[in-house]
Amino acid sequence: MFVFEWLNDQILRMEWLSNLVKLLVQKGFGLDTQDRLGGSIHFFIYDVVKIFILLSVLIFTISYVQSFFPPERTRKILGRFNGVSANILGALLGTVTPFCSCSSIPLFMGFTSAGLPIGVTFSFLISSPLVDLASVLLLASIFNWKIAIAYMVVGIVLAVAGGTIISKSKLEGYIEPFVLSNKMIEMEQQDLTFRDRTSFARNQVLSIIKKVWLYILIGVGIGAAIHNWVPEPVVRAVLGQDKWYSVVLATVVGIPMYADIFGTLPIAEALVSKGVGIGTVLSFMMAVTALSLPSLIMLKKVVKLKLLVIFTGIVTVGIIIIGYLFNAFSGFFL
Repeated sequence: MFVFEWLNDQILRMEWLSNLVKLLVQKGFGLDTQDRLGGSIHFFIYDVVKIFILLSVLIFTISYVQSFFPPERTRKILGRFNGVSANILGALLGTVTPFCSCSSIPLFMGFTSAGLPIGVTFSFLISSPLVDLASVLLLASIFNWKIAIAYMVVGIVLAVAGGTIISKSKLEGYIEPFVLSNKMIEMEQQDLTFRDRTSFARNQVLSIIKKVWLYILIGVGIGAAIHNWVPEPVVRAVLGQDKWYSVVLATVVGIPMYADIFGTLPIAEALVSKGVGIGTVLSFMMAVTALSLPSLIMLKKVVKLKLLVIFTGIVTVGIIIIGYLFNAFSGFFL
C-alpha cells in the first residue's frame, strides 16, 4: 500500500513537480505561494506542466496500442457481436480513443457507413470524448482513484444505456442517407514496424496537443482564478452542494461550451476546493465534453433532428442523474 501511494503521489500527482514550482515561485519570483498572486502562479505552472507531461505519455502509449487496431480491424471485431454486448464493446472502444467529441464524429460516420448497428456507433460516440483512459488517469492525479474509477464506470454505463435505447427505438431511418451510402473501402492491412508504430503514436501526441493546448491553458487559468481569487462563499452560494439545482445548472452551462476534458479538469479541481459537490463538477465536465455545441452542430449534419434531440436528451438526463448520485455519495469518494 505504501508503495502504491508513493507511486501515485510522485508519478500521477507529481508532488516533486509541485515542490519544484513552489521553489521557483518563492526563490525565482520572490512570491509567497500562500498569497493570491503567488498561489495563482504556482497553480498555473504546476497544473499546465503536469497535464502536458501526463497527456503526452498517456496519448503516446494509447496510440501505440491503437496502431494494432486500425478502423477496418476494429469494425470486423465489433461486427462479431450483437445486442448489449456489442454496445458494451463499442463503449469500451471509446475509452481507448483519445478524441474530443468533434473528432469522434468522423469515426462514428465511418462505423455507421460500414454497416455497424446504430446503437453500437452511438455507444462509441458517447464514451469516446467522455471516458478515455487519459482523462481517467488525470482525474486520479487531481482527485483520487475512487472518483476516477467510478467516473469511468458510470461513463461506460451511460454510453451503453444510451446506445441500447437508441437501438431499441429503431432510429436507423434518421441517419442522413449520404452517410449510409458512403461505404468504407476495405484495404489490405499492412504490417507496421516498431518505427512505424512509434511514429504514429508521436504524430497522435502532436496532433492532439495542437488541438487541446489552448483549452488547457484557458482551463488552468480559470481554475487558478477560482482557486485563489473567487471567495468561497460566492461559489457556494451559486453551486454549493446544498443547492438542489446545482447539478442541472452546471450541466446546462456546460453544453454551450467547447473544451476538451483536459481543459475542464483544472476548473473542476478549483470548484471542488471551494465547496462545490463532486457530482456537480463532474456533470459540468461531462456536458462540456460530450454535448458541446460545435459537436452537436457537426452531428446535425449526419443525423436528422429527431435523432439528435433524442441523443441529446438521453445524454443530458444521464449526466444529471450521475451528478446527483455522486453528490449523494460524496462522503464515500472524498
